[in-house]
Amino acid sequence: MNDCIFCKIAHGEIPTDKIYEDDKVIVFNDINPQSPVHFLVIPKEHISSIKEIDENNVSIISHIVLIIKKIAKEKGLDEKGYRIINNCGEYGGQTVEHLHFHVLGGRQLLWPPG
Repeated sequence: MNDCIFCKIAHGEIPTDKIYEDDKVIVFNDINPQSPVHFLVIPKEHISSIKEIDENNVSIISHIVLIIKKIAKEKGLDEKGYRIINNCGEYGGQTVEHLHFHVLGGRQLLWPPG
């Protein structure tokens, strides 16, 4: 997807405040953080949303969860907790059509968020 901003970030075409990268994902700080710690985890492969997950690509979800757990621990979020958010589709609040997970922590997060 040439117009996808997250694909451009994943391929190094747009600079970002990168936290972690491997052959499957890239993790970077959100440019508009909603908590003291707010980072995004995206697959390097373009997957538009969770709706496109199937038996052929579901392993990316477990990889993402393990990476979130690792980085949350490194950032000291594991003791008090953190929130993982995946917005899916227009009504779910998805604004970038590339699968991504927000991780927020470092303060008390209320529910419902809005």
